[in-house]
Amino acid sequence: MERRIKQQVQGSPAIDGAGVHLVRVLGHHTVEEYDPFLMLDSFDSRRPEDYTAGFPLHPHRGIETISFLSSGSMTHRDSLGNEDTVSDGEVQWMTAGSGIMHEEKLPAGPRMLGLQLWLNMPAKDKMAKPNYHAIKREDVQEIPIEGGKLRLLAGEYEGREGYRGHYQPLDYYDILLDAGASITLNVPIDNSAFVFTLLGDAVVAGTSVREKTAVLTTPGDTLTLSAGNAPVELVFASSRRLDEPAYWRGPIVMSTQEDLNQAFEDLREGTFLKEEVAY
Repeated sequence: MERRIKQQVQGSPAIDGAGVHLVRVLGHHTVEEYDPFLMLDSFDSRRPEDYTAGFPLHPHRGIETISFLSSGSMTHRDSLGNEDTVSDGEVQWMTAGSGIMHEEKLPAGPRMLGLQLWLNMPAKDKMAKPNYHAIKREDVQEIPIEGGKLRLLAGEYEGREGYRGHYQPLDYYDILLDAGASITLNVPIDNSAFVFTLLGDAVVAGTSVREKTAVLTTPGDTLTLSAGNAPVELVFASSRRLDEPAYWRGPIVMSTQEDLNQAFEDLREGTFLKEEVAY
């Protein structure tokens, strides 16, 4: 059964962190439809002053943050003692779990182009041990397809295995298509799946879609993506729905109001971090 377009979202300009200009595509208003995908921020600037202020130290609990850079670089530092930089074509995967503090620096470069995706964690795992993992270029399989290539950022594609998270399954692809090319993806029939048109206008399930648009698809086991008269870069994400409550305030997402309140009480009392602090 071919997937169709259920919803398109282009988002709104926003300023976050210490003054980073971005477009917030998914957020509080899309939680139910896009479950388990909570937030999607899009970055695209050739002006360093739009992003070099970065994201100073801040907390997270109950989610995983997945940052993909098509161009540019991002340096991560956290309360577990991790410090690492990813750049063109690489991914940062941070499991906040029971609680982590981190900061992200965005050095100046020719272009900052990428996405940050927030993936919800199941209620039973929200207080799991936090973790950080970098998916470097050598860890990303580049799979030739007719008229382009598919970069397997995470999950599985046609029997090929990429990085897998420990709590919520995610198939995450960076797809580059030449003008006029197309690809048909096999998708678990009931998974929540969306496409983001990172660069260029595309055709999703037979419908023209403008650049910088998140496209939620209906249930089905195949999805066809095409380029028009120019090359495109598309980011595809698919995961199992949680169908659990999401109580979300700021950088924390829990499964009950009581747990959300407790998280902010922990912040006030200085007991937020449950693992040894390394800095």
